[in-house]
Amino acid sequence: MPEADPAHHRAVAGALDTATARLEAPLAALHLPSLRANLEDLRRRAGGTRIRIASKSVRCRRVLEEALGADLRGDAAVRGVMAYSLAEALWLVDSGCDDVLVGYPTVDRSALGRLGADPDALDAVTLMVDDPRQLAIAREAGARGARVCIDVDASLRVGPVHLGVRRSPLRGPADVEPLVRHASDQGFRVVGAMFYEAQVAGVPDDVPGIGLVKRVSMRRLRGVREAVAAVIADITGEPPEIINSGGTGSVAESAAAPAVTEVTAGSGLYAPGLFDAYRSFTPRPALMFALPAVRRPAPGLTTFLYGGYVASGPPGGDRLPVPVAPAGMRYLGREGAGEVQTPVRGDVTIGGRGWWRHAKAGEVCERFDTLHVVDETADGPALVDRWPTYRGEGKCFG
Repeated sequence: MPEADPAHHRAVAGALDTATARLEAPLAALHLPSLRANLEDLRRRAGGTRIRIASKSVRCRRVLEEALGADLRGDAAVRGVMAYSLAEALWLVDSGCDDVLVGYPTVDRSALGRLGADPDALDAVTLMVDDPRQLAIAREAGARGARVCIDVDASLRVGPVHLGVRRSPLRGPADVEPLVRHASDQGFRVVGAMFYEAQVAGVPDDVPGIGLVKRVSMRRLRGVREAVAAVIADITGEPPEIINSGGTGSVAESAAAPAVTEVTAGSGLYAPGLFDAYRSFTPRPALMFALPAVRRPAPGLTTFLYGGYVASGPPGGDRLPVPVAPAGMRYLGREGAGEVQTPVRGDVTIGGRGWWRHAKAGEVCERFDTLHVVDETADGPALVDRWPTYRGEGKCFG
């Protein structure tokens, strides 16, 4: 499939600009047709394997409802949330969600205590662990009996070279077995394992040599997933409910792998800038933000208010917001995107707007309390709703 089309991106920005013309910038706007098309594309690529929505890459409850329904319970194809904190998971359970996998280990004793005291939450929430100490903290806080998932390192190692992210210390079934036994002995319910192959799901296809890395990584993981699943089944007496894998960039490959019961995706709903260089699917940008032009410091230069919404990860140009419209906007090498002002090469009238996409999904919602929802109508693009982000609901989960 072709890579991202800048002309299409500018067309979406034009629709958002038209629909929000009477609103003051800065603002964030969501193109509903693109969001829905992205969700359908994720369903197609998953090929019937269940998709779990990564809330870190969404951070808006109404968008979660768009994917999972008003009760946040989903259907056979899209069901469950991968939360990024236990406090968030408990909030989502209170909102109706009955299946939340916490994607990262927690030592939040207060939240663990609330989990242990709530029978409904104990049945709905699954904790992530990769070390006996995490289990000890959970038990001390009162969460004995909680559901747990084992995080297994899915990186690729070639000699001393580590390709992937630094997550779990557990590499395979021999490492997993003692932790599963210990968790079971301590009264926890071991229900599965997670494998996040970041070097496959989170690296664009234009990185030199990445094609080989992705192929070798997926071959190695096939046997590891199956062996870990067998260990869990042998110790618990039940086949694992969850063998979670993948991300937006590897949905099809991970979904087709043996032993995988579900894949995680979230960034694919918004299609942020980092996904423009993937060749396995065509991203349709759904979330953009507008900034007001406030200065013309020199001919050919325009300064916008705010804009320094830099994405997490290794510092570099690919972590900056992507200029979309007007066409031709480029950062100044010595300034980049600034916290309170962003100068660019390009001509925009003072009082006009520029449109950007964040490099990563979800993170931009920490900067805005509202997503202005735009749909295509018989009369053209129109503002149809306003959805609060997590921030807009007064929530900050770290």
